[in-house]
Amino acid sequence: MTQPANTIATELQEKVAQLQEQLLTNHPQIPVLLRTIHTQLRKDPELVTLMTPEEIGIVVSGLKRQTNTEITTAIVKKPASSKPRKNISVDDL
Repeated sequence: MTQPANTIATELQEKVAQLQEQLLTNHPQIPVLLRTIHTQLRKDPELVTLMTPEEIGIVVSGLKRQTNTEITTAIVKKPASSKPRKNISVDDL
């Protein structure tokens, strides 16, 4: 017998709340909880759409801590010569 979607979603919310608490205390069970959340989301992928941005952020924070990685954005530098050319010919193209 399968559980109703709202019960499964509530369980996921509880797991995320536990993860948040454990992140604050650096609890050794963080990997186990991350695995449980991952398994639940793989089993029922539509649960991701029910998660709030804050809950997703908590999971990402847990993964960042567990894998010891940092997510950064690339800085794009403009080319040194950004002056527009006034005289463009067919040869330039």
